[in-house]
Amino acid sequence: MFVPYGESVPDLAGFTLLMPAVSVGNVGQLAIDLIISTLNMCKIGYFYTDCLVPMVGNNPYATSEENSTELSINAEVYSLPSKKLVALQLRSIFIKYKSKPFCEKLLSWVKSSNCAKVIILSSSHSYHRNDLQLRSTPFRYLLTPSVQKSVENKIKSLNWEEMEKSQCIPEISDSEFCIRIPGGGITKTLYDEGCLKEIPMVILLKFVSEGDNIPDALGLVEYLNEWLQIIKPCGENPTASALPWKMPSSWRLLFGSGLPPALF
Repeated sequence: MFVPYGESVPDLAGFTLLMPAVSVGNVGQLAIDLIISTLNMCKIGYFYTDCLVPMVGNNPYATSEENSTELSINAEVYSLPSKKLVALQLRSIFIKYKSKPFCEKLLSWVKSSNCAKVIILSSSHSYHRNDLQLRSTPFRYLLTPSVQKSVENKIKSLNWEEMEKSQCIPEISDSEFCIRIPGGGITKTLYDEGCLKEIPMVILLKFVSEGDNIPDALGLVEYLNEWLQIIKPCGENPTASALPWKMPSSWRLLFGSGLPPALF
């Protein structure tokens, strides 16, 4: 499934894998874009899979004319060995009935690569929140049992809120309670498979609405940065707004080109 760009397979033992869920507002994918662009991560390979809709495009992280013509595809892997980070970016949607096989193959690769943990960046429909969630922070986290001992104390020290269980069938008053992530795409499948296969996995998500989701992506990476300290604040100001996240060049056309002058 994973195809390296070099002749040898990179050693990812002990690395933290960051990846998005293709979810509401594409917040996870935008957040991964910010991380790859800011850290200037190197492309080390791609996923050869029939589970995603095929696509090809120019280099989304181009910094000059020379590298702007490099091609990118639907599932690529980037690495930053100095920080023991590896990022998987997904750029297209899943083919019907193929999302679960993809999750199973992905987690098998994670296990065979001996990654230290997996962090899923995701989102969920804000209009599905209950009264308690409406009155609190829009961010939530989930931990699989195999990662709880190693990260739970740190996460609790940040005063983060765990994703609450809700009724499995909202319309039925005596329905059992379970984890539900409406609009979360493969998030719940990855979580269930992670629990089953004993994968150390952390899910970070934000309740959002469709629209201009760049602020949501910035909020999500800053939420992640509280814990991992991927980048340090500029100067003496420790506030999140001082973090120098670098928007990739491909975002200039995120909402298409400007209005043609001929209209006026």
